[in-house]
This record gives sequence, C-alpha cells and structure tokens, in this order.
Amino acid sequence: MNKPGCLPCDRPAVDPTYFQTFERFEAPKRAVPDPTTLILVDEADRLHMNSLEVIRSIFDDGGIGMVLIGMPSIEKRIARFPQFYSRIGFVHEFRPLDEAQMTRLLNERWLPAGVKLPDALLAPEVIATLIRMSGGNFRLLTRLLTQVERLLKVNHSEIVSKEIVTAARDSLIIGQS
Repeated sequence: MNKPGCLPCDRPAVDPTYFQTFERFEAPKRAVPDPTTLILVDEADRLHMNSLEVIRSIFDDGGIGMVLIGMPSIEKRIARFPQFYSRIGFVHEFRPLDEAQMTRLLNERWLPAGVKLPDALLAPEVIATLIRMSGGNFRLLTRLLTQVERLLKVNHSEIVSKEIVTAARDSLIIGQS
C-alpha cells in the first residue's frame, strides 16, 4: 500500500475488508504529526552564542523539541540571555551512579551498544573494581567495558577478571582512580 505507484485499483479483490480496515486505521495515524521530533545537542556548552541563537530559531520555527547536553556551566551561561533562557523547560543534572545502582546495572548484564562480553556473570570482585575505577561515571564505565572487550579479544580470553579490568583502565587516558 505504501509503495510509490500503488493505486487503489491494484488492490487484490480477494479480501476488500482487509483494505477497508487498513485504511480506517491508517488515516488517523497519518493525520497525527510525529510527536518524537527531537534534536539532541551534545556538548552544547562549547557552542558560541551565535550557534545557540540558531538553535533558538529552529526551536521557535516550531514542532521540534530540543535537549541540550553539557557541563553544569551551561545553565549559568545561558541564563545571561533571557530570550534563550525563557525557552528552557527544565534543567536536569546527572549525578554519578551510586554503588547500588552500578551493582544492579552490572548484575543485569547491561553493556554499551555494540559491546559483547562473555555470557558468564561478572564476579563480585570484577564488579567492585569497575565501580571503584569508574566512580559511578556512566561514560567512563562505557569506555572501560569497551576496552575490556578489546583486551579479551586481543588476549583470546573468555574470562573478565580484575586484571583485565585494571589493564583496560591503564590503557585509557583518564585521571587516577
């Protein structure tokens, strides 16, 4: 039905009630605009004010939601520009995950997109090491797990150990844990 060139006369005569039902449910769906139109701007705190004005203009043209992601300093900087700041619905600060949240996440076998680790559950000492090294920082946990996967492949290993996690941390460019 949605293919270009498909005409109502091309419909098979076998079951016309199917097409009538299809049309009845599709018409209201087509009439409702997509409510998920959204622009995500990461590292928005690095944008110059002219760039933020372009974002404001896009927002003002309508129909598009925006999420600005940046360092905490972005709120103070934008507050100096009332035309832009008045359009902000709310501000949410993401804090580091606590130990219980990190433990639950790792016990539920969460992995970053594209990362594949062996199916075995992570040992408690491995989870404790990941928590200590990431300090609850979700981005750092993602980088660590990606590096763990790489090291497992390089070493032809199927076991995520404390030593692998430590080696993964040592190969990242980050501050001291």
